[in-house]
Amino acid sequence: MKHWRERSREKKRSADEILRQILRDGNRLYIGTGCGEPQHLVRSLIELLPRHRDIEIIQNVSMGSLPEDWKRFEQNARLKTFFVGPRSRHAVNDGLADYIPVYFSSVPGLFKEEPLLRLDIAMIQVTPPDEHGFCSMGISVGTDKSAVESANVVVAQMNPQMPRTLGDSFLHLSQIQYFVEYDEPLIEVVFRERSAVAERIAKYVSVLIEDGSTIQTGIGRVPSLVLIYLEAKKDLGIHTEILTDSHLHLIRTGAITGLRKNVDQGKIVASLCMGSRQLYDFVNNNPEVEIYPTEYVNDRKLISRLDRMVAINSALEIDLSGQICADSIGHKVYSGIGSYVAFMHGASSANGGKAIIVLPSTSPDGRKSRIVSHLTNGAGVVSSRSTVSYIVTEFGIAYLHGKTIRERALALINIAHPRFREQLLAEAKSIHYVYGDQIIPPIYEPLYPGQWETHQAFPPNEALFFRPIKPTDERALQEFFYSLPSEDIYYRFLSAMKAFPHRNIQAVCNIDYEHIMAIVAVTGEMGAEKIVGTGRYILDQKTNFAEVDFAVASDWQRRGIGTFLLHYLCEIAKAKGITGFSAFVLAANRAMLSVFNNVGYAVHSTLDEGVYEILFRFDQPALASSTKEYK
Repeated sequence: MKHWRERSREKKRSADEILRQILRDGNRLYIGTGCGEPQHLVRSLIELLPRHRDIEIIQNVSMGSLPEDWKRFEQNARLKTFFVGPRSRHAVNDGLADYIPVYFSSVPGLFKEEPLLRLDIAMIQVTPPDEHGFCSMGISVGTDKSAVESANVVVAQMNPQMPRTLGDSFLHLSQIQYFVEYDEPLIEVVFRERSAVAERIAKYVSVLIEDGSTIQTGIGRVPSLVLIYLEAKKDLGIHTEILTDSHLHLIRTGAITGLRKNVDQGKIVASLCMGSRQLYDFVNNNPEVEIYPTEYVNDRKLISRLDRMVAINSALEIDLSGQICADSIGHKVYSGIGSYVAFMHGASSANGGKAIIVLPSTSPDGRKSRIVSHLTNGAGVVSSRSTVSYIVTEFGIAYLHGKTIRERALALINIAHPRFREQLLAEAKSIHYVYGDQIIPPIYEPLYPGQWETHQAFPPNEALFFRPIKPTDERALQEFFYSLPSEDIYYRFLSAMKAFPHRNIQAVCNIDYEHIMAIVAVTGEMGAEKIVGTGRYILDQKTNFAEVDFAVASDWQRRGIGTFLLHYLCEIAKAKGITGFSAFVLAANRAMLSVFNNVGYAVHSTLDEGVYEILFRFDQPALASSTKEYK
C-alpha cells in the first residue's frame, strides 16, 4: 500500500509535461474510445503535434477533441480509426485519415497476439484510485483495456466525473506510468429525435421479440429508437456493446430485469456507455451493470450461449439477394463493421435467437431506395447473403433465412417503398431473380395492414395467428391447397381442380387489401409458417357487396376456425364500408352452410342446380327466432 502511494506521486504531472517527455516522431498512440475520450490529454496532444512528424493516432470512435480537419496536420500526424463517426467521416473520405475495416473482436489481437499495431503510448480516462490503488475505466472499457495492456507507456486522465463501473474495468496504478488529474464533463450523446418511420419499424420489431429475450442493439438512431418501443415486454436482458439512454428508459419502465438470462443472470453487460449524464450516474458503482472488454462482450461463442438472444442492427443498403452494406455509401465510408457480425452470427446460433436488420426504406431525402437490385458501386458487404434472417422496414418484415433468391427478392420488394417497387420488380426480372410474369400488389394501402393481425385460441388449447396474406405466402398456399382432400377442393372451388400453379396462386397472394382482402390462419414461427386456413372476399364496386369464401385444413376442422374466419372478414369488410357478403355454396357442403347460418346476420339464400347463393347485409342482424335450415 505504501509503495504504490509513494510511486503515484512520482507519476503525477501536467498533461503538457508528460507528452513533451514521452512523445517522439513516428510514435503510434492510442486514444480512448467514444465518450470516454480523455479530452484534456487530447487537447494537449493537438497543441504539440506541429512539433512532430509521422505520429500515428489509433482510435476506435472519435467523438471529442480530435480535429475534424486534418489538412493542417498532414505532415505531423495521421488518424487511423476502426469506426468512422461524424468527426472523422470527412477526413477519411478526403483521404486525410484511414479506416481499418475489422471486427471489433479482432482489435485486441492487432495489439497483442498479432501485433500489427504495436502501441507506443495509450491515453485513457479513468476514475481516481480507490483505497486499494485501483482505477475504473468507467464508461469505456471495450478495446481500451487491451490497448492499455499492450502499450509501452500508459497515460491516464483521472477525472472525478468518470463513473466507477464494475465488471472487468479496473486498472491498478502500477499499470499506469503517468497520470494527470483533471475534472471536466464527459462527452454526452443522446438520440432524442423520434420519427414516424422509426416508430413503424419499432412496432414491427417488437412483434419479433419475446418476453425474456436478451437484446443487443447497434449504434444509430433507428436501433436506439426501437428500444423505446419495447417497454411492454417483460424480463428482457441486455448483452450489448454500447449501453445508451434508450436502455436506461427500458430499465426504468421495468422491462429489463435480466432474470431469464442463462449467462450473467440479472446483469446488464456492455463494453461502452454512450449517453447522458443520467446514464453515467446510473452505472456508477451499480452492481447491476458490468462493463467488460471487447474480448468478452463480442465473443461469438458466448453470445450463442444466450437463450433468445436478439441482435438488432441497422443497414445502409441491402440487395435483393440479401447482401448487406452497413459501413459505406458506395465508396464513401460512413461508419464501420464494429460488433455487427459477431452479434449477428452469435444471435443466429443461439437457442431461440434472432438476427434483425432494421433500415428505413429510402434515403433521408426519399430519392433512393435502400433496397436495391445490386449494391452501389464500391459498397462493402458487411454481412453476406448466407447469414441474413429478418429485414424490417417501415413497410413490414421480410424473413430471408433458408429462402431462395427468388423468394428473397419478392419478400424484399414487398417491404420496399411503394414508389420503387415496380422498378425493383423490373430489375429483378431482367436479372432473372423472379418469374417473368411475376406481379406485385397494386398500391391502394401502401402499408401492409398489420392492424388486422390477431391471435386466437381453439380447442384443445391450440393458438393460431391470423393475418392478411402476403406475396411471400405463394409456396405455403400451394402446400395448403395440395393438402386439401379432393372433396374439400370441390367444395371450395365448385370444381375438381388438380393443380395450383404459380400463375394462379400469385393472383391470390398479391392483393390490394382494399377491393380484395384475404386472411390466412398460420402456425409456426415466421419463415416456417404453415397455412391451415384461409378466407377471402372480393368486392364488386358496382353493388358494394363482396363475394366471400374460406377453407380450413381437414385436421383443423370442427374447431370453429371457419366461423372465426367468416366473422373476422365481416369485421374487416364493415370497417371498409362494404354493404354485405355473398357466397356460393354446394348444397352438399353442410359444414359451410352451418357456418353461414350462424353468422349473425339475416341470411337470404336461393337454391339453383345444387348450389346455394347466399346473401346477407351487415345492417340486417339475424333475429333470435330466424335460424335457417338448409335442406
